[in-house]
Amino acid sequence: MHKDFESVKKTDEYGFEYWEARELMPLLGYSRWEDFHNAIRRAQAACVSTQQAIQDHFRGAPKMVEIGSKTARKVVDYQLSRFACYLIAQNGDPRKLEIAFAQTYFAVQTRKQELYETMDDDGKRLFTRQQVVSHNKQLFDTAKKAGVYNFGKFNNAGYLGLYGLNAEEIKQKKGIGNDDILDRAGSTELAANLFRITQTDAKLKMDGATGEDVASTTHFDVGSKVRKTIELIGGTMPEELLPEEHVEDLVRRKIGILPRKTEQVSEVKSKKKRLKK
Repeated sequence: MHKDFESVKKTDEYGFEYWEARELMPLLGYSRWEDFHNAIRRAQAACVSTQQAIQDHFRGAPKMVEIGSKTARKVVDYQLSRFACYLIAQNGDPRKLEIAFAQTYFAVQTRKQELYETMDDDGKRLFTRQQVVSHNKQLFDTAKKAGVYNFGKFNNAGYLGLYGLNAEEIKQKKGIGNDDILDRAGSTELAANLFRITQTDAKLKMDGATGEDVASTTHFDVGSKVRKTIELIGGTMPEELLPEEHVEDLVRRKIGILPRKTEQVSEVKSKKKRLKK
């Protein structure tokens, strides 16, 4: 069910994640909208009691659905924040096994967000880098199922879309040598790449993409759209963002040990001293 919740999660053009109520409904064990809508109303009441605006967490998003004979009608739906999903789970039918699982899942996810908001810049960067690693593995698994074998080409397609440069050109522009691009990226750059990665994964699955060329084109197109969004909001293009210290050195600094290069220099000096003796 953890995978199910993640698979129906969406992200809007500003990078905010949400769940559509009618997609979430069956995952919480409901078959009738009327029953689920009652749980949503109870959750909205709970939201008010926490002194938060309902519209921030339960955004109305009506949609047209086909009802046969080439006709359609408008139905009520919502874009739900993670907090809204948590409140719905808390106010759902406690006899449902799905509700019990959802209560734990969204409580943990909400707590993660709370912890993220209290982190310093270094903590947020490390957390986002971990998310990128996790979602990149998921994307590559999806790409493999779509028929991708040349992952270097597939990865470069995403970089070309987002940066306007391939991986080697990005490294040269940023002057980071052979370091992994994302190991030297700051929080803003990592967030842009995380959006690229998650949206490509979702689109490959939604389109049922097959073939290496199709998958790579999808990756490029999604990267280009993320780049266009950054441009529209007046953000700094990712290739212009300055590189930061390697994440491994950041971790080493946090736990109080020598950075990689300093450690390597110390090892060389030690070996020379031993040889002289």
